[in-house]
Amino acid sequence: MDWLREHPEVKTIRIAAADLNGVARGKRIPARFADKLLSEGTKFPFSVLNMDIWGEDIEDSPLVFQAGDPDGLLLPTERGFMPMPWLEAPTGLLPIWMFHLDGRPYEGDPRQALARVVDRYKAAGLTPVVATELEFFLIDDSGGQLRVPPSPRSGKRRTGAETLSLRALDAFDRFFTALYQACEAMDIPADTAISEAAPGQFEINLMHQPDPLKAADDAWLFKLLVKGLARQYGFAGSFMAKPYEEWNGSGMHMHFSVLDRQGRNVFDNGGDEGSEMLRHAVAGCLAAMPGSTLLFAPHENSYDRLVPNAHAPTGIGWAYENRTSAIRIPSSGPKARRIEHRVAGGDVNPYLTVAAVLGAALNGIEDKAEPPPPIKGNAYEQGLEQLPGSWGDAIDAFAASPEIRRIFPSHLIENFVMTKRQELRYMAELSDEETVELYLDTV
Repeated sequence: MDWLREHPEVKTIRIAAADLNGVARGKRIPARFADKLLSEGTKFPFSVLNMDIWGEDIEDSPLVFQAGDPDGLLLPTERGFMPMPWLEAPTGLLPIWMFHLDGRPYEGDPRQALARVVDRYKAAGLTPVVATELEFFLIDDSGGQLRVPPSPRSGKRRTGAETLSLRALDAFDRFFTALYQACEAMDIPADTAISEAAPGQFEINLMHQPDPLKAADDAWLFKLLVKGLARQYGFAGSFMAKPYEEWNGSGMHMHFSVLDRQGRNVFDNGGDEGSEMLRHAVAGCLAAMPGSTLLFAPHENSYDRLVPNAHAPTGIGWAYENRTSAIRIPSSGPKARRIEHRVAGGDVNPYLTVAAVLGAALNGIEDKAEPPPPIKGNAYEQGLEQLPGSWGDAIDAFAASPEIRRIFPSHLIENFVMTKRQELRYMAELSDEETVELYLDTV
């Protein structure tokens, strides 16, 4: 309530939870009723976190008619209130997550799934440190064809790729200035921004956090912010994996290390190669990668990004300082030794992605698993085992994966499989134009 008292201009609030697709589901409430919300929470059906990408119920879901579509209890996360700078009226946002009415965490909530993985680390005396890098496109979707929007400064469109171009960043300086101000207001630790390898494509790094839930919150809120704020400037901000057939797609790369009880990085052995614990974590991530692909590439369009020679991994391998590999060990000082997981697209649910990566790494640490030798050179030419090549194959791999069963509760796995199989059926009815229209804003 302190935030609301400090912002008397806020007369309305939104409460929002992430569904399995990462879509924000929630309510609008007058700010004068915030006391009751904070003390008692609110309710909506469990099935709301298990809807398809159109916001429709899952056919034959046991959560709906079979169970009577019962309510869950939504309580505020530890994040608290924050502004929504993309709205005209001063508005507060309160992130929430779902519990049973008796107070038990609801296993179908993706944030609860990540909390479950974090609890496994805590039980082992370990703390993951997580950072994400999010790529996105700024797109003019006002006409029949997607285009780079005109610069708010010059009114001109840049039609080619300008990797790490200051000119490209400066063209959208007003937008990025507003974006960084909004990140500051929302406590999203936005760091470096760069222009990327496709027209209108950019990347912003979010600083590392010794709290995976905060890191996933940051990524989820950042996606909401970019999409909302871009519309204020007359264009779309999209995390769609591959909006343009002829250009590279957008990823969400995840960096992580692990601290022990004394705050020491367990991946650091004082040298460039990293510790045994690092190798175990890599092995766990590689073993879980086929089953995890559905979480890293959750939509039909996701698989247009995962093609050879497009700066997105297709083979299951790891390497030192090699951006063609699925898992990269970046060059750094020993104390900053970490793993970069490069498979996920920009269209993911950050909670499920962070949970999948950290859970897989812990599987490997617990098993003292050993990875194959690191690759050298172009990963696309190594003859590696490949990621599932289609959405349908990825759904089947996720459903059958023993590694996934160690990371996620069976309730969430079954819900996610039902959601994706329904989307797979209905996506077959859409044209390419309808597919782009659907994904451009939702993911």
